[in-house]
Amino acid sequence: MLPLLGLATIAVLLAAILSKRMSPLVALIVVPIAASLIGGFGLQTSKFVLDGLRSLAPVVGMFVFAILYFGTITDAGTLDPIIDRILRAVGTKPTRIVMGTTLLALLIHLDGSGAVCFLVTIPAMLPLYDRLNMDRRVLAAAASMAAGINFLPWTGPMIRASASLGLPVSALFNPLIPVQIVGLVFVFGMAWWLGRREEKRLGLISAFGTIELPRRELTDEQQALRRPRNFWFNIVLTVIVLGTMVVMGEKIPPAVMFMVGFCIALLVNYPDVNMQRQRVDAHARAALMMAGILLAAGVFTGVMQGSGMLKAMAQAAVGLVPPGMAGHIPVALGILSMPLSMLFDPDSFYFGVLPVIAEVAGQLGVPAVHVGQAALLGQMTTGFPVSPLTPATFLVVGLTGIELADHQKFTFPLLFGASIVMTIACVVFGIFPL
Repeated sequence: MLPLLGLATIAVLLAAILSKRMSPLVALIVVPIAASLIGGFGLQTSKFVLDGLRSLAPVVGMFVFAILYFGTITDAGTLDPIIDRILRAVGTKPTRIVMGTTLLALLIHLDGSGAVCFLVTIPAMLPLYDRLNMDRRVLAAAASMAAGINFLPWTGPMIRASASLGLPVSALFNPLIPVQIVGLVFVFGMAWWLGRREEKRLGLISAFGTIELPRRELTDEQQALRRPRNFWFNIVLTVIVLGTMVVMGEKIPPAVMFMVGFCIALLVNYPDVNMQRQRVDAHARAALMMAGILLAAGVFTGVMQGSGMLKAMAQAAVGLVPPGMAGHIPVALGILSMPLSMLFDPDSFYFGVLPVIAEVAGQLGVPAVHVGQAALLGQMTTGFPVSPLTPATFLVVGLTGIELADHQKFTFPLLFGASIVMTIACVVFGIFPL
């Protein structure tokens, strides 16, 4: 009963969001609460909801103040020279622009934070896409592919897999280095293809393969907000905020760093109290919308975890594996790991589902390390930028201004393709037996 209820809950949620019959915020709240009440959990549902909200409180704080922080320094014109340099480097040829976006996102995501990657990459590149009338879904896809292909040793999925299986990170990661290189080649190949497709759509292919660079035009209001004299101060402040998150993330929560950074940026760039209030008001809507989505996601994960629906689904799914198919578990999981990101949040999968799969596979003679590596090929790696269970997905669509359903339909095949290519590479390199 419980596994079926959980499966039905997720199916209804995805159907409601993808069909656009409900906004993600409404669906993430209404569907799981209704499922919990139908399952007979009654007043316990409130406890599930509160547990989910508590677990996401630090994330909500980080995203809200990150939006306010990057909004403030953008208003001050800090990103203008960066955008201009990128523009000069990639020109106005969509192929170079999309590949440049992918490279920028890949470099920023070296710290392992999808949120930071999207918060820096998308605002920096969006004006360029808009100037050339390029599809914003391409920007979302390029950033998502670059972030999704990153499963370095200090990233969340890698740490979770290592902890849940009791294996050293090196045992999981080192054999996957050539596989990740193959994944990177695929991602940049797809970026090139997306760029070429945009060139054809926009009719930009000519003898020179480019068009005249659009001029940057600022409104009087935007010009009044610019603080070019504070450029280096804002750059240094941003480096300190992000650097502290990377180096001391365990000791100083990211939410605290963005809170402090936002206050400093506001005081230095806009010392007038009225201007400070105006800057907060200008970005409050985006921050409030993001906070609402994140808290709604907390309701969903809290109910699904607290009710035991996720665990019951995992146990039921594992019990269906025939013993004769045990040797194919890593390959099958490698292919399915990315779509499974649509069903399981990272903690539920890596701490609830993965140990069960590894235990069953181990009893059938399949090393646990292969199971962990298969999961890392897609579960909340290539899968996280489109999963409705991760805040980063809503950050991508919020920053680009596109619908969640449109982003998922456009980007899902590209990310799924990356997982399949890397799974095939694991077979070719002898990491997974057939």
